[in-house]
Amino acid sequence: MKIPDNIEENIFLRNNTPMDNFLGLSPNEIHHLLYDPFGSQSPVQFCNDIDDKTLDQIPLFRIIEDYLKIIQRDKHIKLTPLGALPKKVMVELYDKRFLLDEHIERGITKLWKEDDCIAIRSARLTVGLTGLVKKVNGKLSLTKTAIKLLETNNRLQIFRQFFQAFTSKFLWSFNDGYPEQPIGQLGWAFSVIMLDKFGEQPQTVNFYADKYLKAFPNFITFFQPDYSTPERQFFRCYGVRTFDRFFLWFGFVTVDQRNKYLDIDTDKFQKTDLVKRIFKIDDQ
Repeated sequence: MKIPDNIEENIFLRNNTPMDNFLGLSPNEIHHLLYDPFGSQSPVQFCNDIDDKTLDQIPLFRIIEDYLKIIQRDKHIKLTPLGALPKKVMVELYDKRFLLDEHIERGITKLWKEDDCIAIRSARLTVGLTGLVKKVNGKLSLTKTAIKLLETNNRLQIFRQFFQAFTSKFLWSFNDGYPEQPIGQLGWAFSVIMLDKFGEQPQTVNFYADKYLKAFPNFITFFQPDYSTPERQFFRCYGVRTFDRFFLWFGFVTVDQRNKYLDIDTDKFQKTDLVKRIFKIDDQ
């Protein structure tokens, strides 16, 4: 059955019409942001001229660079019986102080095992999804691709592969007790657009979480009104995943921290110049 031309025209217009809940983006643009964020039609692209000075300011990337260099130096890393990094490697990586853990810094916990530092554990697991590291008989070693990239000092390609794996393959929900739904991770590029648009002024997580929820309202259905309201649980989940363990880990924001520990209700976040130096954003 042939679809009347006016119906096709209306569908086309709707899919390409800017919408307020999408901050002026169209449904088509949102579709690319969600399901093909690195494709040619995505409004968010990597800059072509990301230099070493920029890469030096990305904390999580610096961790994985040193991690790869440790494997390069030692030929391999033997995992613990539970499949984690040994304490010696964890301490060597943490002592670089690229990302500090609040509990370790305040003496509440000590760095005995991989689970004691979520950032390093997440970095290691993500690298395992990049094709740069392989595991054979409980030992980690570099792939031919990683060896070549390190020998040619191709830091940008390592960063691209790592960032893509972190945003599209590593499950952010692995690090918390919130629902195993891709809240924050699905639409991470939309959050980058929000940060670019509103990040000049310090804002709380709630400011961004409210706009994210308006764009993707179905996510609220995964929270039940038990220990707090669904909205508050959603806001905290989005804040932990997007700001605490994405934007801060990659150096995209600074935080004005009011209390001893990170508090997404009161702390205010402001974008850094890394956002413009890493991404080309077309949100018009």
